[in-house]
Amino acid sequence: MRFLLRLTFWLGLIAVLLPSSGSQPASNAQISATDAVSAATATMGDVRQFCDRQPEACTVGSQAAAALGDRAKAGAKRIYEFLNARLAPHDGDPVTTASAATAGRFVPLPPQRPSQHTLKPADLVPAWRGPAPRRDINPAA
Repeated sequence: MRFLLRLTFWLGLIAVLLPSSGSQPASNAQISATDAVSAATATMGDVRQFCDRQPEACTVGSQAAAALGDRAKAGAKRIYEFLNARLAPHDGDPVTTASAATAGRFVPLPPQRPSQHTLKPADLVPAWRGPAPRRDINPAA
């Protein structure tokens, strides 16, 4: 459920930030970043005091949010049950049938295969490297 909320939030944010391809807003006025920040700050201050001004609306809004939360939980439960019914192993499934037939009995391990290690000890010896060149000798002197 949290994943779906995050996904909805980010997709909504991306949709808002994507440039529009066709229609342009009616006003061509440019809004500066400081004007946008001050408008957002004023809006948040107004929202914080909304419940003081309209307590009935705040009560109804909280009840509506609770009802939406309950509906979201019920919907998520139905989706979960649907996916469980679709993805659960069925009675005719050969894997389930085989595991049910061998339940409680000893199942032998498969026979070991021959080793895949085909290198000889001589192959594992590192290649010869000459001594590192000396760096303390000055050829120009």
